[in-house]
Amino acid sequence: MNNRRNFIKTVTAASAAAFLPITSISKDMKNQKMIHQVFFWLHDKNDTDEFLSKAVPMLGQCKTVGQFIPGIPAPTEARDVVDHSWHVSCTLFFDSLEDQAAYQVDPLHLEFIEKYSSMWKTVKVYDIAI
Repeated sequence: MNNRRNFIKTVTAASAAAFLPITSISKDMKNQKMIHQVFFWLHDKNDTDEFLSKAVPMLGQCKTVGQFIPGIPAPTEARDVVDHSWHVSCTLFFDSLEDQAAYQVDPLHLEFIEKYSSMWKTVKVYDIAI
């Protein structure tokens, strides 16, 4: 009998959650803090210093970026689970998904892509909700 009550409570709660208004969900998204991690594999590893000192800082100057941390692979032990293959990374913090969306169309971000995209062969992005 207890299992049946718990099941009914669970189903009821899940059903109620399914009917939450879309506006309350979108309001929560506006307040969702996030980390935007970008990893670059350059065509020429010898361009790493230039890319790190001239190109990447442009991203940190975009208006909605809360915090910006550029980096290169740490000289940690080689292990199967560690990827040292990339050349430059950027970690950007945003106060909301809205701020991250504004960053995507920020003139500095677009200029960065236009000016420096020829230097990289691959880019991977990992967005993390915090």
